Amino acid sequence: MLNIFKKTAIAGAMILSAGAALAEYPEKPIEVIVGYSAGGGTDVMARTAAPFIEKYLGDGASLVVKNMPGASGQIGVTEAANADPDGYTLGTFNLPGMMARTIDREAGYDRDSFTYLANVVNDPNVIVTSKASGLDTLDKLLEEAKANPLAITVGMSSLGGDDHFALIKLEQATGTEFTIVPFKGSAPARTALLGGHVAMGILNISEVAEFQDQLNVLGVATKERSPFAPDLPTFKEQGLDLVNGSMRGFIAPAGLPEDVQAKLIDAFSQLSGDQEFLDAMAATANPVEVVTGEEFKQLTSDLYDLANGVWQTSPWN
Repeated sequence: MLNIFKKTAIAGAMILSAGAALAEYPEKPIEVIVGYSAGGGTDVMARTAAPFIEKYLGDGASLVVKNMPGASGQIGVTEAANADPDGYTLGTFNLPGMMARTIDREAGYDRDSFTYLANVVNDPNVIVTSKASGLDTLDKLLEEAKANPLAITVGMSSLGGDDHFALIKLEQATGTEFTIVPFKGSAPARTALLGGHVAMGILNISEVAEFQDQLNVLGVATKERSPFAPDLPTFKEQGLDLVNGSMRGFIAPAGLPEDVQAKLIDAFSQLSGDQEFLDAMAATANPVEVVTGEEFKQLTSDLYDLANGVWQTSPWN
């Protein structure tokens, strides 16, 4: 009988301990690693979402964004993948870019390296040109590219990311060749474009929304016009079958405790119903598309397969 009481007491203590762990998380600041420079689309998403995740986590939660640019985002996401799986290190996660890193190089992580929390943004690509280039329409751009292969320089945030995939699709669809100039994020790529140091850029709509008067925006890679730029024609409208973009979200290292994972996913799940958050994202032209947990993991797997197919047929592989 005494043993039964002891076992019951131990079981009760374990349940109370598990409940306390859930209630106590987070007990200290949560670091969010962004693998790109400050001011780019991924950084803007992370910093905009952070105070809302703090609100939904409660308990005085604090998220601290840390930029670790380099290697097309690989440095930051590898750091997040190899962190302790305790819920105090999260990372941003870009698709298809992060999965492309596992195709074109030794990445130091794979699809199983993460706990998938939430995708937050689906941001379409745009093709932009410098005012100094004189290439102010898609037709002029393609005419010049066909007449002078590799003469047009293209700034983009990284190799193997959505910008790069958009360029590969453009070249394959039009029989053109461009010279890539990769940067450590979209912000420096945009700066080079504004300064006329590159003739053309492939970025995302959120990254050029505030600069439309300073650049030639030639089109958006969506099936239908974007509500963030309703006057901007799609490439499909201009006779070019080009649809592409960047999905941006959040991951944690694999092996995250189930209670911590559940609390984080619950916090991210509430973003899509928070009008204040939606307004804040709209102000930065970031199209919100929240997908959480297992659905996000499956989306990653599907986009990996797509990225692998595009990369294998690319002349850049």
